[in-house]
Amino acid sequence: MRFAQWLLGNRLTQFGPERAMSATNTVTTDLFAGKTACERGLELLIRLHGGYAGERMTAEMERICPDFARMTIEWALGGVMARPGLDLRTRQLVLSASCVTLGHAMPQLHAHTEAALEIGASKTEIVETNLQMLFYAGGPAVRNALALVDEVSAAHRGTDTVASTGESV
Repeated sequence: MRFAQWLLGNRLTQFGPERAMSATNTVTTDLFAGKTACERGLELLIRLHGGYAGERMTAEMERICPDFARMTIEWALGGVMARPGLDLRTRQLVLSASCVTLGHAMPQLHAHTEAALEIGASKTEIVETNLQMLFYAGGPAVRNALALVDEVSAAHRGTDTVASTGESV
């Protein structure tokens, strides 16, 4: 059983991720109405990271420091990520750019790249978002991020490839 499903327990069918997202992956406050930050966070964890690196990182923290896992689910996902105003694809691209700029957040970049691909961002969009950070993050950080994006997208189902011109092929 996946970690997020285990956390949510029997409530998974009642609070499934499809009830909290519109067709365009926009977080809809109507569908989150009356839900706790934990419920909102678990829905987004399953939707964005279910079976991927983000879920594994949360499970790891549950073992090491359960409070950190709870804060991630309730605050980062259920509080910040669940806010209206930006669609989930845009949020994942922003988070990817932030990880690139930090230069040392490769596990998080891996998780956010998987999530971006899962909700419909193309490899080209992720590459261009990360390339945009070149003058802010520096060449080594961007180079490492681009290599990771290539690796993650190759493992992800149905992902495009990028030619040297930047065009999808």
